[in-house]
Amino acid sequence: MTDAVMIKELSTEEMSLEIRQLARERQALLLVHNYQIPEIQDLADFLGDSLDLARRSAEATHPVILFCGVRFMAETAKILAPEKMVLLPRSDAGCPMADMADVEGLRRLKAQHPDAKVVAYVNTNADIKAEVDVCCTSANAVKVVQGIDADEIIFVPDCNLASWVQRFTRKKIIPWAGFCPVHRRFKVEEIKAVRERYPDALIMVHPECDPEVIDLIDEVASTNGMVRLAKKSDRKRFIVGTEEGLIYRLKKENPSKEFYSLGAPKVCENMKKIRLEHVLEALQRNQYQIEVEPEIAFRAKKALDEMLKYV
Repeated sequence: MTDAVMIKELSTEEMSLEIRQLARERQALLLVHNYQIPEIQDLADFLGDSLDLARRSAEATHPVILFCGVRFMAETAKILAPEKMVLLPRSDAGCPMADMADVEGLRRLKAQHPDAKVVAYVNTNADIKAEVDVCCTSANAVKVVQGIDADEIIFVPDCNLASWVQRFTRKKIIPWAGFCPVHRRFKVEEIKAVRERYPDALIMVHPECDPEVIDLIDEVASTNGMVRLAKKSDRKRFIVGTEEGLIYRLKKENPSKEFYSLGAPKVCENMKKIRLEHVLEALQRNQYQIEVEPEIAFRAKKALDEMLKYV
């Protein structure tokens, strides 16, 4: 079944079955980020956040990794598993925050702070990772910064995650001026409104949110951190301050609990570009294969390997 028209004529169930069968035949590992659409989440061999999916990439024994996320995540998988074929179902699934950091600008900043070590959020492109000492995710950023032997840390690209980390260290954090457009849309007014409507709810948000939002909520966590928190908490109602895709997983894994978005649901258009037909086409046609220039991959891998030491 190679014709695009025929693929689009399949029902969701038929397409999902085709994907599962072809993935088995191709020995493909389906890695899926928590922000993907429900139909994609349901197909995952592993569903998780950036840190968990990076670990899975490094440990993969499958010859093919099909990554349902955005480009920097697929690049990370290729860097950590260079011998694998890594497929990204949509070539235009990028990350605006990752694109806010540029190599020349980072080099200038490093020259201005010669004693500083550089930490890159994993939400960066491969050429930026090649310029830094260590990568981190929202789940381990504090541990990474605390573990580096330096008093000054350049943190790129998310200024909000940098601000969050600064709360837990006496080291001087020098932030890059990048941000996540999705998480920046959460506002203080939404917290006040939800407190009035659901006074018994636990409010949890992602550390990419603005500091004034973080100051007013109950818990700050990565997406996988939110999953763990929801499972172990005695609370029955949760307000979720991250991309709306996570709520599907939270409801599915905690059917006796209630989950609501903080304000109107916030959507990452890039995360939502991938549909079932794109996954099937990727498996059928090996599209779109991720390649990283060898020298960049070699240097970036050092920073990623350092990140994986911090669990």
